[in-house]
Amino acid sequence: MKIIENVLTDRGSKYAVSGGPVESAEEARAFVKTLCRKKKFAKATHNTWAVLLPNGPIKNDDGEAGAGMVIVRMLEREERYGEIVVVTRWFGGTKLGGDRFRRVADAVRAYLDAP
Repeated sequence: MKIIENVLTDRGSKYAVSGGPVESAEEARAFVKTLCRKKKFAKATHNTWAVLLPNGPIKNDDGEAGAGMVIVRMLEREERYGEIVVVTRWFGGTKLGGDRFRRVADAVRAYLDAP
């Protein structure tokens, strides 16, 4: 499990991004459950995630409507199959509107570019 904490902030909202290999929907859910065993991630406002599997993509917006599809599209462009990416957001009090999708994309890019 690779975790990049404090990957970015915007108007008080803080972001982290995590990921790792998974081979099934069950493993993806278990990955998120394991991540949320860390109190900090369990208390997050959103843990949005997606993974590309042989039978198609699966995603969970976790209340951040549309954010899972942003992750799916980025994984498709990079042809990253069997690797879950979770973008975690702690809401900072100011709504970000459409900028929230840019922040999700920025977090995913940080994960994909990290060694």
